[in-house]
Amino acid sequence: MQNTIEFYKYQGTGNDFVMIDNRDMQFPKEKELIERLCDRRFGIGGDGLILLENDANTDFRMVYYNSDGNESTMCGNGGRCIVAFAHFLDIFEDRASFEAVDGIHEAEISNGIVKLKMIDVSAINKDGADHVLNTGSPHFVQYVEDVKNFKVYAEGNRIRNSATYKTEGINVNFVEETGENEIFVRTYERGVEDETFSCGTGVTASALVYLKDKSNSSVNVKVLGGNLKVYAEQHGGAFTNIWLEGPAKQVFKGKINL
Repeated sequence: MQNTIEFYKYQGTGNDFVMIDNRDMQFPKEKELIERLCDRRFGIGGDGLILLENDANTDFRMVYYNSDGNESTMCGNGGRCIVAFAHFLDIFEDRASFEAVDGIHEAEISNGIVKLKMIDVSAINKDGADHVLNTGSPHFVQYVEDVKNFKVYAEGNRIRNSATYKTEGINVNFVEETGENEIFVRTYERGVEDETFSCGTGVTASALVYLKDKSNSSVNVKVLGGNLKVYAEQHGGAFTNIWLEGPAKQVFKGKINL
C-alpha cells in the first residue's frame, strides 16, 4: 500500500469532494480510510470521495463514496466536479462521456461551467402531497414556505428515518418557488446524514417536480452554495434529455499520509 497519495479538492456550488486520480488502481478502497479522509476534523474533509479510473468504453470511470465511506448512488455535483478534474488532467477537450454507477453520462465544459447529462426519469411518484423520484439517487421532494429558515436537518432526518425510507434511505429536498422560473432547494443527504450546501441529483429531482406542471423546459435553481440550472424535455410525465449545469472548481491539491 502507498504511504502517501496525491489528492485534489473540488467543489460544485459548495458540495465538496476529495478527488483522486486512480488510473493506476493503487488507492486502497477501505471504508474506514475513506471515512477518515472525508472527516473535516481528522482528514481532508468532504461530502464524498471520488476516484477517477480508466474505462474501456468511455473517457473515464467515476467511483463515488459518501463521507461515511460507503460506495453510493450517483452524485450530480460530484459528476460535474469529476468532469472538471478530468479536463484538468487533459483526458478530454470540451466534451466527454464517462461511466458511473447509474450508467454512461455525457458532459461538456466551458469556462469552468460544467453541463452534465443525467439519466432519464420515467415517472414521478406521489407520497401524500409530496413527490418521490430517482434521478440516479432516490429523492423525496416537499414544497415548503420560507425554505431559507426551514429546519432542514430536523425534518430531513425525520423523513429519511421514517418507516417508509429508513432501510434504503432517501435524500430529502425542501423546495420553494422564489421567482419567475426560479426555485430555492435545500437538501438533507443520506450517507452524509446532514444538510449539504448543494445536491446535484436533488436539484435535478426538485426541478423536474417543478417543471411537470409547466410548459417551460428549464428552471433556475438556487442552493446555499450558489446557482444551478436544469434543462429537461417532458413527455407525458416522463423526462428525457435532462441536463444539470453549473460551476465546478478546484479548491486545492495536496498529499496525505495514509
